[in-house]
Amino acid sequence: MSTDTPPQESEPVSKFWRLIPEPSLDVVRRWGWASVAVNIGIVVTGGLVRLTGSGLGCPTWPSCTDSSYVPHAALGYHGAIEFTNRMLGFVVAIVAIITWLVVMRYRPVRRDLRRLATAAALGVPLQGVIGGISVLTGLNPWIVSAHFLVSPVIITLTVSMMRRSRTSPYPHTPPVVRALATAAVVAVWITVALGTVTTGAGPHSGDPETGRNGFDPAVVSQLHADFVFGLFGITIALVIATRVTATSRTLRKLAAWLLAIELLQGAVGFTQYFTGLPWGVVLVHMFLAGLLIALVTAVYGERGTPAT
Repeated sequence: MSTDTPPQESEPVSKFWRLIPEPSLDVVRRWGWASVAVNIGIVVTGGLVRLTGSGLGCPTWPSCTDSSYVPHAALGYHGAIEFTNRMLGFVVAIVAIITWLVVMRYRPVRRDLRRLATAAALGVPLQGVIGGISVLTGLNPWIVSAHFLVSPVIITLTVSMMRRSRTSPYPHTPPVVRALATAAVVAVWITVALGTVTTGAGPHSGDPETGRNGFDPAVVSQLHADFVFGLFGITIALVIATRVTATSRTLRKLAAWLLAIELLQGAVGFTQYFTGLPWGVVLVHMFLAGLLIALVTAVYGERGTPAT
């Protein structure tokens, strides 16, 4: 099996694209990192909105109130926090558009990168619409969960794009390492999804009048913790496997970092549970969730091709 990067194609450059300087792959990756950073940032600010009870600080959408697109003094700090988060959404959109333009302008054409950049860019307006629906439905916990999960999807698409932009051949990797890398991705996503269900059952609803999803918080918290322990086991096995088999140095480092962040995330998770969910600790937990998604995607992207 060939380990080369996907075929590159030639394509005539239109007058429009000539207005944009032709970027290098390094520029593509820099904008990809910028996209990952702002999407993790909006996960944190979105968490701040919910944790401060500011989810309906702007009570309607797309405007803030029925008569204004910006908050007024009567809305207090809740309106300011919610409106700031909405404005950060525009920053995410701008970075996504620039990243898409850079990838589209890159020559020779890389259709695999174009598909990933396009999907990531389309995720931004989708997230905005879901966020609007969450406001219009009074912060329905299931819609709020869907709103959150769009950011990890965009992070996954963007990190995948950056991994595929490499110019060196992918290494051969033993089947056990590839299987464990795949299992780690599945486990992280299940853990993150269960985290949103746990949040939907907990006290931080985004607004005092908002209902919860009806699950017993203790039961879903235990289920979430069970999958966390399963993730630890998979990642420990992955770290060991990368060290006793012929795998790339990059993959060994990424696996080690993945385990380190998981352990930190686990410590933060247990701390927030046993200290009554203080919002500062919950924000750190949300930041680390975004970082975990990026890391496990990088691990999966580095898994290489089957060893022959």
